[in-house]
Amino acid sequence: MDIRTTVVSRGFWLASLLTLVCAVAGSLLAQLPYLNLVGALVIALLLGMACQVQPQVINANRAGIGFISNKFLRLGIILLGFKLNLVQLAQAGVKTITLAIFVVTGMVLLTYNLSRKLGVEKELAILTATGTSICGAAAVMGVSPQIKVTADKAERQRENEVLAVAIVAILGTVFTLVEIGLKPLLHLTAVQFGVLTGGSLHEIAHAVAAGSAGGPISLDTAIITKLSRVLLLAPAALIIGWWYQHQSRKANPTAAANEGPAKLPIPWFMAGFILTSIIGTFMPLGDDALAGLVKLAYIFLGMAMAALGMSVNFRVIFQRGGNVFLAATISSVILMSCVAVASKLFF
Repeated sequence: MDIRTTVVSRGFWLASLLTLVCAVAGSLLAQLPYLNLVGALVIALLLGMACQVQPQVINANRAGIGFISNKFLRLGIILLGFKLNLVQLAQAGVKTITLAIFVVTGMVLLTYNLSRKLGVEKELAILTATGTSICGAAAVMGVSPQIKVTADKAERQRENEVLAVAIVAILGTVFTLVEIGLKPLLHLTAVQFGVLTGGSLHEIAHAVAAGSAGGPISLDTAIITKLSRVLLLAPAALIIGWWYQHQSRKANPTAAANEGPAKLPIPWFMAGFILTSIIGTFMPLGDDALAGLVKLAYIFLGMAMAALGMSVNFRVIFQRGGNVFLAATISSVILMSCVAVASKLFF
């Protein structure tokens, strides 16, 4: 083994240890009151950012951090499929699945177009739109590999990922508190309130926190409604990847001609996500085993988020966040209002 390989290997193991500590700490802290509104993944991201107080450590392990933010992310999303019980989703009925399709489609289009109208760059607009419409940080990181950028834009894409995750975390927490506060005024049944929280809030943690305020029936409904949106992560990533590639080739026809025929950007790790959901649904793994696999998924995702946090350029984030935050806020208000009306009319 040469010196370079030794250094890279050492950097990987040190980066793994650092990100693992952040991920485990994030999972533990997310169980505390108030912090459960933020969620384990966002806390891991914040802890990763805090590690930048030791820049010499981060710089020495940069290669390992990059590997973890990329590969561990995919592994975490694959394992997250065990959280989806396809039978329960099917039992939720056509209305719940239809609502999820309308929410995801409508929010992606609305948030993206609002962001572009406000001058937000295309890649950041896409990531923010997917995060607010599907399942927060996991959706941002799941769709980001489909946004193929050149090497000189890789750092900017990492900034886009962090900014999109931050926006989803802030808005999701705010709207969780708003919906809990509005609950007595909306006069919704337990099922209707569960549909509202699961259909409009961004992270799974947000839906759980708000849904629990309406009791056990509301909580169960919130989780099923939210997971109906999570199920759409794989097809959304495929469609967005194809659309982005098509737009890029249309904007630069000369480069497209040199590259040859377009290839369908299939996110293979999303196939793993669907496979694990099928295994978790139809194989007798047991509740404890499934819960353990889901916890492991969040550890890997937390490590990826922590690694991402270690790469943040804070100055750029603050400079670019205003317009996209405004667009996501407007679309989140519209989403909450529309889902509240739908829950009253159809559930």
